[in-house]
Amino acid sequence: MIMNSTELAYRKTAVEGASGFGLLIALYDTLAGDLLRAADAERINDIEKRCQEINHATLVVGYLEDWIERSGGGELAQQLTAFYSSLRRKMIEAQVKRSAEILEEQVALVLRIRETWSAMEKQNSSAMEATRVTQVPGYPGAMQTVQHGTACSWSA
Repeated sequence: MIMNSTELAYRKTAVEGASGFGLLIALYDTLAGDLLRAADAERINDIEKRCQEINHATLVVGYLEDWIERSGGGELAQQLTAFYSSLRRKMIEAQVKRSAEILEEQVALVLRIRETWSAMEKQNSSAMEATRVTQVPGYPGAMQTVQHGTACSWSA
């Protein structure tokens, strides 16, 4: 995958300031882009480009799989593991059948999950903004967590 200098600078800046969710979303964006470019390459019969994009998409799926907490991740971990396995099978099927449509179907699924992560990031950001740590009046060094103007807890 070849990026121009502007795209490379944009991605570098986005990653440097990203939260965990931001990095996850960036990987999903990359995965969707890889699959779309592979579908486009399939349509114009550019097998080399399609293979490059599928190979990169497979690498991204591997990175995403590495983020799964298998031991304590519960149902979400199981669902993501199953999704990534299915996605990998569909990418292979798309290559064997020479089907841009199968790749585009996978893009839709990837973007749906990406939107879920994005919503979770926004929810997490809202919770973080609503929570602040302040000093407890009259107790030097003691801090309290204040959420929506209410003291939730404190420690010395």
